[in-house]
Amino acid sequence: MDHRTEVSEFLRSRRDRITPDKVGIPSGSRRRVPGLRREEVAMITGISVEYYARMERGDLSGVSPEVLGALARTLRLDEPETEHLHDLAHAARSRPPRRRQRPGVPAVRPSLRRLLDAMTGAPVWIRDRRTTIVTANSLGRALYAPIIDDAVNQANTARFIFFNPDAGTFFPDWELVADEVVATLRTYAGQSPHDKALTNLIGELVTRSDEFRARWSRYGVQFHRLGIKRIHHPLVGDLELDYEAMDLPADPDWFFFGHTAEPGSATEERLGLLASLVATSEDSGNPKRS
Repeated sequence: MDHRTEVSEFLRSRRDRITPDKVGIPSGSRRRVPGLRREEVAMITGISVEYYARMERGDLSGVSPEVLGALARTLRLDEPETEHLHDLAHAARSRPPRRRQRPGVPAVRPSLRRLLDAMTGAPVWIRDRRTTIVTANSLGRALYAPIIDDAVNQANTARFIFFNPDAGTFFPDWELVADEVVATLRTYAGQSPHDKALTNLIGELVTRSDEFRARWSRYGVQFHRLGIKRIHHPLVGDLELDYEAMDLPADPDWFFFGHTAEPGSATEERLGLLASLVATSEDSGNPKRS
């Protein structure tokens, strides 16, 4: 991805969605843009038109956090969008790392492995910045077996969602899940603009999937921290699960996820059934663990 284009399109898309009446400017009848003009954004933000024009051409180098904050308020950016703007500015100030031999996928530390295995009552898993499931506990692996066992898409959640024909069955809210994963990838791309593997994944998705490409062009960003995930599991049926996400400071490229079910719900009962099936499989000497 070209960084200047990313900045330019993001700012333009956010400027276009702010209609004049939202900021107290008479709309008139001869406006040639759907949202605010550049000069209006500059005036409200308190900067010169030339300065804002430079920013919208993709140059955020040297822009102070104060100006970024004022611009975020002008464009009515929410928290994820504001952080994305700051990430883009940080990337403009930083140099790409020198090329060096990249190590393979980091091994899961024994202590982290033990922590995952100790969590027996809830599905937990670790996912990297490319949305690949790195490892999981037994229940997490059983829950996400359709993704983890998808050899073609290499346990990658984004590839599964857009390339696997069964994704719409596994995720009943496929449209919402697709929107979320695209916005999450956009957020990660802003945080790690020099991540070649991430850039290659996004390029593959844009090239191969019309659904992904349409969503990518919206320049949406969001945090993936908590929420509800609906799954239709091939063994136990419909599940409605709360999820929580946490950073792993010792492994900044990895993220820890866990699901829980509402006490007394049908989902809790079905999750218990899945756990029993896992235990039976492991007792028969056929454990499957990543």
